[in-house]
Amino acid sequence: MFISECDEKGSIYTTRISSELLYHVILTVIDFHLDSSGAKRSIYILGTRTTLDSAKDSAFRVLHTLRYEPEDFIEYAVHSSHTKDWAYGNGVLVYAKAPAGQVFQISIQATPNTEQLLGDSDGSIMLPQGIPSLYYVTQTVIDYNKDRTGCVQEMQIEGTFVHRADANNAARKLLDPLELCRVRHGVYKMKGEWPYGDERGCSMQSQRLAENTDC
Repeated sequence: MFISECDEKGSIYTTRISSELLYHVILTVIDFHLDSSGAKRSIYILGTRTTLDSAKDSAFRVLHTLRYEPEDFIEYAVHSSHTKDWAYGNGVLVYAKAPAGQVFQISIQATPNTEQLLGDSDGSIMLPQGIPSLYYVTQTVIDYNKDRTGCVQEMQIEGTFVHRADANNAARKLLDPLELCRVRHGVYKMKGEWPYGDERGCSMQSQRLAENTDC
């Protein structure tokens, strides 16, 4: 849906796009140099767009923006519409492996636009006045049932919010359905004596077995 705004004379000067989905550009760095299992990784949400094409354009430019060139890597692959066989994971658009062992994966993840955020004509999010950035609630599931090293893991964006307080509330509610599992499968801690950093409103330490979580 397109929303246009007009000036006092009736001239259209701004077009805003309302989208049912948001498309997030994600950088995952897997450091095989420090941990050969691949369990040690850093995940960064680099930006959010209201159109898939805009998100793809951003994803393809990430490594260049970080001042990397394809020749800096011993392995470099881009998933385009012409790519037939792709061995680097669903949603991954760019895969690059550095000589030192670090692997860079650029991917896109789509989530519902529950905050009804608007984008401009190029797909960029138009934040309300006074709001510097978005806040994200994420959940990482580590499947120790498939691999005990913890290398089989998936990060899911559970919510995108304009206000930090709303994000904090959503993060606390996210694990409520798992409350009955906390004694049997892990340790659930709310913010108080909190060793996990200011950006994490709640944390669940557990061996979450994909096939064995009947509570």
